[in-house]
Amino acid sequence: MLATVEKIITETWDTKTFRAVFQDEELKESFTYEPGQFQEVSVFGVGECTFCLTSSPTRKGCIEFSVKKVGSVTTALHEMSEGETVGIRGPLGNAFPYADWKGKNLLFVGGGIGMAPMRSLLNFCLDNRADYADITTIYGARTPGDLCFTYEFEDGHRRASCI
Repeated sequence: MLATVEKIITETWDTKTFRAVFQDEELKESFTYEPGQFQEVSVFGVGECTFCLTSSPTRKGCIEFSVKKVGSVTTALHEMSEGETVGIRGPLGNAFPYADWKGKNLLFVGGGIGMAPMRSLLNFCLDNRADYADITTIYGARTPGDLCFTYEFEDGHRRASCI
């Protein structure tokens, strides 16, 4: 599946979040996944890597994935510009057992880029707020400059959308 990189967000000095939109209009609206699943992202001529879906499936129209620059494919992604094309294969893997958590208090604990897989789940739970009791997030990193998604905490709540 071909997707256009619609937006690139610099999270930290070595991590970026990519918002991608499927080029096939029907797929753009019908693509589904569950929190915890991942996909393979292809940079043509360079290679393919696995990245978790960091966006919530409750927010249709795009997918997001976060990339820490550590190798040839991740470096190529970091050098991309908005408007370029990537390949997407997925969704793959298992989801978090969020249905079992309905009515319960939830505690999310993450650090640095480790927050990426939890971001999808956390936003999914917030978008289905009536299904869960208290939701608490504890998030840390080596330095404040290593924290990702800080813009989602600015107003005291997490909200992101695909436009």
